[in-house]
Amino acid sequence: MPEAQAVNQTVAEALLAALAQRGTKRIWGVPGGGSSLDVIAAAPRFGIDFILARQEANAAMMALADAELTGAPGVVMTTKGPGVSNAANGLACAMLERAPLLLLSDGFTAAQLAYVTHQVFDQQAATAAIAKGYARAEGEAPAEEIGALLDLALAAPRGAVHLDLTGAAARRSAPPAARRAMAAEAAPGFGDAAALLAKARRPVILAGLEAAEETTAAALRRLAEALGCPVLVTYKAKGVMPDAHPLYAGLFTGGTLESPCVGRADLILQVGLDPVELILQPWRYAAPILDLALRPHPVRYAQPAAALHGDLAASLASLAPRPSEWTAAEIAALRGEALAALEWRGQGGVSPPDIVRLAQQEARAAGRAPRVAVDAGAHMFSATAFWQCAAPRDLLISNGLASMGFALPAGIAAALHDPARGAIAFTGDGGLMMCLGELATAAQTGARLVTIVFNDSALSLIDIKQQQRQLAPAGVAFAPADFARVAEGFGLRGFRADTPESYRDALRAALALDGPSLIDVQVNPAGYPAQLQAMRG
Repeated sequence: MPEAQAVNQTVAEALLAALAQRGTKRIWGVPGGGSSLDVIAAAPRFGIDFILARQEANAAMMALADAELTGAPGVVMTTKGPGVSNAANGLACAMLERAPLLLLSDGFTAAQLAYVTHQVFDQQAATAAIAKGYARAEGEAPAEEIGALLDLALAAPRGAVHLDLTGAAARRSAPPAARRAMAAEAAPGFGDAAALLAKARRPVILAGLEAAEETTAAALRRLAEALGCPVLVTYKAKGVMPDAHPLYAGLFTGGTLESPCVGRADLILQVGLDPVELILQPWRYAAPILDLALRPHPVRYAQPAAALHGDLAASLASLAPRPSEWTAAEIAALRGEALAALEWRGQGGVSPPDIVRLAQQEARAAGRAPRVAVDAGAHMFSATAFWQCAAPRDLLISNGLASMGFALPAGIAAALHDPARGAIAFTGDGGLMMCLGELATAAQTGARLVTIVFNDSALSLIDIKQQQRQLAPAGVAFAPADFARVAEGFGLRGFRADTPESYRDALRAALALDGPSLIDVQVNPAGYPAQLQAMRG
């Protein structure tokens, strides 16, 4: 059992006790020689493991995924200077994915700053735009300071915080702090939600990232079933309404794919939908909006007619639904049309929809139910649409920041979080090259992870946009890479596939392993433009 706070604890130990109290199980990172060593030495006594990553931004992605899966603060540890600057992309991701994340960095003492310039820049200022708060734990009540910082990370909207901890500060005494109850912020709603719902005959529910929690998801399903209305989900809300449920109508991104369904609505119920999840297109619907959210969103695509703010499950339970005029056949037809619009029209290689479908088919045949992590890029259209989710967080993705280099680190975190389920990372070749060294982390940890590379030797999504503008091809193509051989060099099993048959064989072999593997799948990108057009218009 993790240790509780003791009278003679150091600040490093007080930090670990506070993290353990909030459910943190792992620290990810690349340590420095100061406070990092104190924290690593003490962590096992608090039931916390340290996982050595190969680069700090990747470690932050691992910590972010850990936070989404556990609900506890994720922790990324870095050295001072370059460690902090390297971690910046992961902090920005946590802020826009609404995930609680602690950056734990080494720092400089005031005495050092009187003569040192090596590796020195203003670390607080460097993270100020991508972190909710900052602390140094150098005051009279460092444990209280640390607890307040962690609770800030957990408060809606969740996000990153930064603890700049010198070695001297880590080793000084910290009086124990009482665990404070997090105060719920007053967030009044407005308008008449009950009247809006009572008048609606064809409501549609749009579920977003705030709904990706079991209690809220269950309440949402009960409301949807009472209404008998379609439910669309954002990428991060996959599984809030299971794909196999007859009321599941598909994805919602703010593009054109969902418009045949949402365009028929006379009321749009946004449940936990954060505007950060939507693409850069104007809102296209005239129906009134009833917004159920943890807090008001100051920047919106469209203003709601009424809102309920606060606990989502309670807000959902407060509504009095009656059956709508939607029919199961109508919802099924809309769902089928949306999926059909994303089917592949390219020739050669293995199609992206089949890469996803075959992976799930073979996993089920092997008695496996892996989580999936999806990278940014053209392949995400197929991965998010065709991977069937049964529960929240069955699919992990960077959507708010939409950062490449997410899938492999997040897949490692998911595999270590639940070794029995393991994980699959769907990544493009460009995204993988941004975090390739973490294959060594997968090997070292023995993560039960299958990394599947959509290899077309290009930044395909940017290539499409270049073609749409009728510009000459430039700056979007890579020299071909053999990722299977690279994986073997890191200690993984590597496979290559260029036909559905060879891909099936590779999947069966990879899924039979207890450790990490990689499948390099050759993809013809010819069908991506049609998918992009169908999704976004």
